[in-house]
Amino acid sequence: MKFKAFLNRIKPNSLLARMLLLLLLAIGLAQGASSFIWFYQLRQSESDGLRSTSQNLALSLASTVTFFESLPSEYRHIVLNQLRKMGGTRFFVSLNQEYIHIDSIPDSHRKNIVIQTVGEVLHRELNRSPMIDVDFSMPDKLHVLKNDILLKDLPSSWASHTLQVQPLNPPILVTQIELESGEWIYLAALLPAPYMTLQDNLLPQDRIMFIALMTFFLLLFTFILVRRQTRPLRRLAKAASRLTIDLFQPPLVEEGSDEIRKATRAFNTMQGKLKRYIEDRELLFRSISHDLKTPITRLRLRAELLDDEKIIDAFNRDLDELEIMAKGALQTVKDTDIHENLSDINIMTHLKHCIEPFLGKVVVFGETDNPYRGKPLAIKRCISNLVENGIKYGNDIEIYLLDDDAELCLLFVDHGPGIPEERIKEVFNPYVRLSKDDSGSGLGLGIARNIAHAHGGDITLQNLPQGGLEVKLQLPHIK
Repeated sequence: MKFKAFLNRIKPNSLLARMLLLLLLAIGLAQGASSFIWFYQLRQSESDGLRSTSQNLALSLASTVTFFESLPSEYRHIVLNQLRKMGGTRFFVSLNQEYIHIDSIPDSHRKNIVIQTVGEVLHRELNRSPMIDVDFSMPDKLHVLKNDILLKDLPSSWASHTLQVQPLNPPILVTQIELESGEWIYLAALLPAPYMTLQDNLLPQDRIMFIALMTFFLLLFTFILVRRQTRPLRRLAKAASRLTIDLFQPPLVEEGSDEIRKATRAFNTMQGKLKRYIEDRELLFRSISHDLKTPITRLRLRAELLDDEKIIDAFNRDLDELEIMAKGALQTVKDTDIHENLSDINIMTHLKHCIEPFLGKVVVFGETDNPYRGKPLAIKRCISNLVENGIKYGNDIEIYLLDDDAELCLLFVDHGPGIPEERIKEVFNPYVRLSKDDSGSGLGLGIARNIAHAHGGDITLQNLPQGGLEVKLQLPHIK
């Protein structure tokens, strides 16, 4: 579960991040596939070139061996001395009385190709099967002439120009062939360029730079493109989240791709329809409330003309209830459809004003310096209704204020009898009252919750185990 939560936390959520991640993955796969094919072909090409170079070198070694074999034994050292005095040859050549042990370099693909190719050519060209040993050694560990003599111990004129190339310090190919019992010809040489160092350069620096630059520019242009395309989407999402509390915000500018423009146009159309619906609903309720006043007044006058007092009282009670219902309906519309702009609200100031008439009965725990963005009058009415309900049914209340980056939460805890569990949902309905007195209309909680809903929040009720009721007002921060 922890690993899954970690994955969800690092998973990119924005369209821009997902597009860049997808593009980076596509580039990586494409470059990986193309580079694999390119590396394979280049490796084959370089292996073929290395085999051809090794064959030529082996042919030269075979010619040298054949030349010394053709000389009488007593003349071989004389020829070697003359060659050294003349500056040497392409190879360092010596005739040894013992087999020289070579400190071999680590195995590699190129080393194995050279050793195998040189060995095969020498066996073929020498037309017999003498003991042939082919290996590589580093210059500073190369033994020559005898097992206790190193290359660096020889005079520089003997082999320095032939076997040492600074600052590369490449490995040296050593070939030892037994001419006859107790006599070995020793040949040391460097591989020709570009195979001198035996290093695999399958990923040259210029290739790496090319891949890096191509990936960088692709990601840069994709970032600019996707960012320009997602900016209208972000504005659309922000406007949609603000729609519930700011229905009269200005229409969005239609820009971006065809799909985004169509979505923006649809949103603007929906917003216009909602505005007309709210305006028509408010006008309807105002008209009904206004029009009901005349027949209610007329009925009161006619009731006064009746002779039976009981009938008159019954008529007046019914008319009072009808008038209260009409006024309550209009009040509900007025209190929830507040046409005011969004602004930064100081919640502590609002709380202070709301509890000022009930000093000594309200205690506030917690505070916040962060402003809440909403409709000031609506939020003040919502808090006032909750405070008044708490005082009315619980005598005194405690208010706990919690604020974080996600939401503002106010807990109203009273010490009254609470609400029967079966009626907790019912009390939000219009005209539902638990009190038996004549004050109030049963609209306060419903209006407060409508205001909370309009700000994207909610109000929930919970009976406490120790007695009393907890009213939780949750108001998410608008971003």
